[in-house]
Amino acid sequence: MSADTINLTADPNRVPQPAVTGDKPPLEILLCAPRGFCAGVVRAIDVVERALAIYGAPVYVRHEIVHNKYVVETLKRKGAVFVRELDEVPDSGAPVIFSAHGVAKTVPQNADARGLTTIDATCPLVTKVHREAEIHHKRGRHVLLVGHSGHPEVVGTMGQLPKGSITLVEDIEQIDALNPPAEQALAWVTQTTLSIDDTKHIVEALKAKFPAIHGPHKDDICYATTNRQEAVKEVAPRVDALIVVGSSNSSNSQRLREVAERAGCPITRLVLRAEEIDWDAFKDVRRLGLTAGASAPEVLVEEIIDAFAARFDVTVDQVSVTVEDMSFPLPRELRSEAAE
Repeated sequence: MSADTINLTADPNRVPQPAVTGDKPPLEILLCAPRGFCAGVVRAIDVVERALAIYGAPVYVRHEIVHNKYVVETLKRKGAVFVRELDEVPDSGAPVIFSAHGVAKTVPQNADARGLTTIDATCPLVTKVHREAEIHHKRGRHVLLVGHSGHPEVVGTMGQLPKGSITLVEDIEQIDALNPPAEQALAWVTQTTLSIDDTKHIVEALKAKFPAIHGPHKDDICYATTNRQEAVKEVAPRVDALIVVGSSNSSNSQRLREVAERAGCPITRLVLRAEEIDWDAFKDVRRLGLTAGASAPEVLVEEIIDAFAARFDVTVDQVSVTVEDMSFPLPRELRSEAAE
């Protein structure tokens, strides 16, 4: 992502150190690493920015490109127009981009029928789940999708198969009610942004009830979700409170907050911007954990550190569980132009 485009590019490996004044209560911030943007989110934002550079404004985006209001509003100011459905896109020749969460097969089919120019920003790790589901279906297996009802990724994955070929499983209680025909082969896949621990329990219950069930060769929960949850598990027991920077409709951000709660952190909050902080809840905090969901830019993490630095003498230490170096290429139709 080019640094002169939108203010989303602060370095997540840099540890900010606000000036200590001595006239405010001390606060140590333990900064989780990894945090913030994952490779799929970076790619999705790059897709919108490259499309704007190539085609000019407007560029249409079906649904939020990623679940972060700050990112969406910033891209709107540059000329991206976000729509819920394709019927909101005019026949003007402007391209329409599919979000990182993926779409049902009928969406590109309908776009093609209208002659729309489309660009698919689906995260490659979500595409992997789509392909797994299709392979299982072709092999005659009924697919069980572990995920959250209504989430765009779940809607997109279920939309890869004919109706009745895939069943959503949200919790263990639903497994008890599953009674497929004895001769029916089964397989399971998962949403990529789930809680690692919750998903483990559900998958174990599936395997216990259906010992012959087929699963993915490699875990469907994405590397970024796993790494961010592991960092929170490391930090949460060591702090008085923990803040997750992210949007309320971001599944991976919500899961980070839940992970912190389960790890024993007494105060956990999900906030998008510093203006949302309930300062009364943090007045007695002396050690604060801070992380960010995979769709939250580092600039918002720095904004929140600055807000605490205005009220506390802040020192910042980073707690790292791994180093990420994953990247994904742009869609083919944008690559040659990006290289120019």
